[in-house]
Amino acid sequence: MRVIAGKAKGLRLRTIKGRDTRPTTDRIKENIFNIVAGRIPGAAVLDLFAGCGALGIESKSRGAGSVVLVESNRRAADIIRENLQHTQLTAEVLIQDYRRAAAVLGRKGRQFDLILLDPPYGRGLIKQALESIAKNNLLAPQGLVVAEYGTKEEIPSQLLNLVETRRETYGSTCLGFYQAKEDAP
Repeated sequence: MRVIAGKAKGLRLRTIKGRDTRPTTDRIKENIFNIVAGRIPGAAVLDLFAGCGALGIESKSRGAGSVVLVESNRRAADIIRENLQHTQLTAEVLIQDYRRAAAVLGRKGRQFDLILLDPPYGRGLIKQALESIAKNNLLAPQGLVVAEYGTKEEIPSQLLNLVETRRETYGSTCLGFYQAKEDAP
């Protein structure tokens, strides 16, 4: 696992050992960032299931203005901090369940231009995470949610005020792109 582009290009990232996390592959990560490249510079980014921090760190390396990395596993959060130190990038790390983090960020009035979701596959977490994003008003106007999930998962094309505007499939992985209903093309 490495940083693909930007200030930290080429630097390797540590991952947590075991089956608690499943890092996004470099191929999928590259596809995500090719699609959202124009949204990154100066953006407020939320990585809601951060794992080792690869997606949030990639965003910061490519010029995101701020990055919040949410991870409930304390060991994974330690790895995120090590990866941030190694890449000499800065981000806010929250060691919390995604729902609690969404509620806290929502109460603070935080909104994000880009929200990245890569939870464990097959647990129904994408739907729950999209609901948390919508209910806590975390998506900035014209913002985008990118959800990574397994092709066998049933993910709604509309949930509350979020509408899927694009879907890409890469082998056994899907990427769903969501915008607020009023912002969708």
